Amino acid sequence: MNTKVCGITQLKQLQQLDGLDIDFAGLIFYKDSPRYVGDKIAKEDLKNSDFDLKKVGVFVNAGYDEIMQVVEDYGLDVVQLHGDESPDLCEELSEDVEVIKAFKVKDSKVSIDEMVADYDEVCDYYLFDTASSDVEGGSGKQFDWKLLSKSKIEKPFFLSGGIGVDDVAKVKAFKHPDYYAVDINSKVEKEPGVKDMALVLQFRQGLK
Repeated sequence: MNTKVCGITQLKQLQQLDGLDIDFAGLIFYKDSPRYVGDKIAKEDLKNSDFDLKKVGVFVNAGYDEIMQVVEDYGLDVVQLHGDESPDLCEELSEDVEVIKAFKVKDSKVSIDEMVADYDEVCDYYLFDTASSDVEGGSGKQFDWKLLSKSKIEKPFFLSGGIGVDDVAKVKAFKHPDYYAVDINSKVEKEPGVKDMALVLQFRQGLK
């Protein structure tokens, strides 16, 4: 099971995650987020870093030029679009960088397959998170994963939203042919943007 730890704000913690064989690290470039990384890690330090993990830049309703400038400045491997980005923007970006399109699941009435239909040809991964009042997500709550189990989806996806150490068994038990990775954030933190590495390690070992 691939693991993504999102909301990283320290270069040292990126190095620690790489040492724990974490697959993806999320760096939030949305200025209103308490985990905004743009003024916390120097561009050169991140761009010149040599990690096995993939560096994922998280954006909310940013334009193509802004996103690609950050990709270049920080040496990002993947972009995650967490707002209301259009399929056209996803397609344009996907010509230059891997794209994760995030979807916020509000309630049990939503059709996952209808939600993703317009994005099927224009991104590399989906991410499903719990809808919240905060535009950048991070509600710390879980949606009903059965909605995914009942959907075709047909693209590798990340499972996100309020997942922590106590959910390891549930994460391992969840089944879907396109279930690709689990995304953790607020439930493994000491404070916003600062991870508790003992909890990350415990989560990672629990998945094995």
